[in-house]
Amino acid sequence: MCISATVNGSSVEYVLSSTGKQSLGWMGMGFGRQMANTPMVIMWPNADGGVTISQRSASQEVMPTVDSNPPRVAEASQALSVTSGSTPQLVYTIPANSDTKQFVIYAFSTQSPGSSAKDAPLVQHVDFGTTQLDLTKVISSTSGSSPNSTAGSPTSDDTSGVDDTLPLLPYQRVIIAHAIFCVVGFLLLLPVGALLARYLRTFTPVWFKGHWIIQFALAGPVIIVGVALGIVSVNKAGAPHLNDDHKRWGIGIFILYLIQCALGAVIHFVKPKQRLRRPPQNYIHAVFGLLIISLGLYQVHSGYDDEWPKTTGRGNLPKGVNVIFWIWVALLPLSYLAGLAFLRRQLRQEAQGKMVTVHSDENEEDIDMASVYRDHPR
Repeated sequence: MCISATVNGSSVEYVLSSTGKQSLGWMGMGFGRQMANTPMVIMWPNADGGVTISQRSASQEVMPTVDSNPPRVAEASQALSVTSGSTPQLVYTIPANSDTKQFVIYAFSTQSPGSSAKDAPLVQHVDFGTTQLDLTKVISSTSGSSPNSTAGSPTSDDTSGVDDTLPLLPYQRVIIAHAIFCVVGFLLLLPVGALLARYLRTFTPVWFKGHWIIQFALAGPVIIVGVALGIVSVNKAGAPHLNDDHKRWGIGIFILYLIQCALGAVIHFVKPKQRLRRPPQNYIHAVFGLLIISLGLYQVHSGYDDEWPKTTGRGNLPKGVNVIFWIWVALLPLSYLAGLAFLRRQLRQEAQGKMVTVHSDENEEDIDMASVYRDHPR
């Protein structure tokens, strides 16, 4: 959809036009930068050829309800509205205010409310976003309007009205910070810690120290801050919590990470005195870690590919982001599989460790694999 505005003295005429790409159910716009607490004007054509105009508001990202006392009262222009054809347009006028650069939100739905009542339920939009209108531009004389009139139009050439050149809103800046921390935590630090354990455990006794420092001491604070910023961004946007898959999966993966850290601590500090084979929890810990990294990859992809455009209306990120993501997705499993080349060496060292433990006459305490390697390097 497209939005245009014409200032006529003390009033402004807004035209909401369908591009014809999808059938029109209803169109709406709001005077603000986000859905919460923004005065909205929603319009739809009816079967009798008339047009319904409904002024609404919402406290958060839910279906807006009728505002019985809007800041400015809008009036539908039945004569200028066109409800037939492939590119219908709906027109209304509203008293002018002091805006010169006007931020607006918009939404488009293919499902008609099916009623001319102003409080008719609305089916959720299929497209939405934010844009900015410039109410200082002079209409050209070819338009047939008064030269003293001014017009506003989206600052973007995109017919959808999405304008990524607009300044980031406070909640959008928090979303970006949330994304950066979570990418660093789940896509960089956790895989690096796992690969370090896979590659170095048969070569140096300090592999475990490096592993837990990366997985817990470094990744832990980064992940906690990332999750906290996600919650803050939802609060700032006035949106509901846990209302979509990205938010629910985010909390679920965070809980899995905490369980994984606890399991790692149990494996390290609680050991049977005589181990004849690798305990089951060790295998669980390894598989669990790979699962969390895989879910982290899925979560990051859903965040930038679906959640960001859906939440902000700013459009998709550059294609380069997707290219880098899939390269990383390919590199991680290849790197881990290459590290399995050291698995035979690891099993041989663990077998030597069992023999030394069983034949120890001085005490029954389990011997660390790293010390076995120092004593039996072959």
